[in-house]
Amino acid sequence: MQTFDFDLFVIGGGSGGVRAARMAAQRGARVALAEVGALGGTCVNVGCIPKKLYSYAAHYAEAFDEAAGYGWSATRPVLDWALLKTNRAREISRLNGIYQGLLDNAGVQTITGWARLVDGHTVEVQGQHYSARNILLATGGSPHVPQIAGREHVLTSNDMFDLEPFPKRLLVVGGGYIACEFASIFQGLGAQVTQIYRGEQVLRGFDADVRPFVAAEMRKHGVDLQLNTDVESITRTPQGLQVALQSGATHTVDAVLYATGRVPHVRDIGLEAAGVAQGKDGAITVNDRYQTSVDSVYAVGDVTARVQLTPVALAEAMVVVDALFGSGQRSMDYDFIPTAVFTHPSIGTVGYSEADARQKFGAVTVFRSEFKSLKHTLSGSSERTLMKLVVEDATDRVVGLHMVGADAGEIVQGFAVALRAGATKAVFDSTIGIHPTAAEEFVTMRTPVVAPT
Repeated sequence: MQTFDFDLFVIGGGSGGVRAARMAAQRGARVALAEVGALGGTCVNVGCIPKKLYSYAAHYAEAFDEAAGYGWSATRPVLDWALLKTNRAREISRLNGIYQGLLDNAGVQTITGWARLVDGHTVEVQGQHYSARNILLATGGSPHVPQIAGREHVLTSNDMFDLEPFPKRLLVVGGGYIACEFASIFQGLGAQVTQIYRGEQVLRGFDADVRPFVAAEMRKHGVDLQLNTDVESITRTPQGLQVALQSGATHTVDAVLYATGRVPHVRDIGLEAAGVAQGKDGAITVNDRYQTSVDSVYAVGDVTARVQLTPVALAEAMVVVDALFGSGQRSMDYDFIPTAVFTHPSIGTVGYSEADARQKFGAVTVFRSEFKSLKHTLSGSSERTLMKLVVEDATDRVVGLHMVGADAGEIVQGFAVALRAGATKAVFDSTIGIHPTAAEEFVTMRTPVVAPT
């Protein structure tokens, strides 16, 4: 019988990789994890955690403005950008330490350096070879920047947290959730933000009512959102970066952020040498157990380009651990995965859009409500809230739930449990609401939207 240095070798110290390594080690496996950068991956270091912290920071500015309607008076606050960056860096460093502690306490051997597959059972890290019965690829994804004139001048989402100086004029290119989030955040922090998107509406894939509603709210918050246009070139001038659009218009700004999608991080990790099959944009092809074309090699998270969300990577990692060191009964269900977009106002959604629901289930009934929240009756803000339910007619099941408004992610998380459990509209109707809250609107909507004829 062949002997190996490890039962499992994990390449990548992001959320999925750390979870798999730690849980496998706790089940008695000999585990190593290789990471060239800081532990925690994109989410902890340059993704959801710091982005949410900066979103909190951005909300304070509007909170000061809104406080006047409630009787508070104060001088206009000033953002200390350097202090915000320092405090964020300290928190991220703390989280990095927590991740390291979790691995150490579980008995995982951490190896610092760039890891490559040599074959289906061998990993090379800085000239050292390690053998493993199984290998897990959890290398995540990277921002994609198209080939344009002046590409060398642009920033990606990885660069936004430590900018120096603060960009008073920011141009954001893209219409996905990352672009919309950073546009909202930096506008809230005090930048003059222009967002450019080549499509007809932002947030492709989201519900058709959510997309224009969010766009309108972002504009009300101050983002100059321009659709159906794209960048032709970027040139550095003494006045700043001159961005020429395909329409012929130009913008002079301090920084340009490209948030035009992410691609699997597969460069130079030895996939070809090991014979690991790849699909679109290099994404690693896996089966329902996250096994690649090489039986001993597995892959989870963004590198497979399935659903690029941290909690999904965590769940996928547990399927792998169970398959290798457990009962093998655990599986991953991609239906009714909740998600949030931290725009201003934020989005929370779970289940099917109205269009997707009609395609999958046939006849559906839609309930929709739009209103000014109680808070803004005194705040002076014109911000509005949108809530929407999509109900399958044949079963009365709620199959889609969408919200745009304050704390949308917090509210939708609870309703995601209900949708996973198969809650019907009758159950929603029989549930007593908490008054006065925005969330109660989901259990008080009674009048369906009349479908256009």
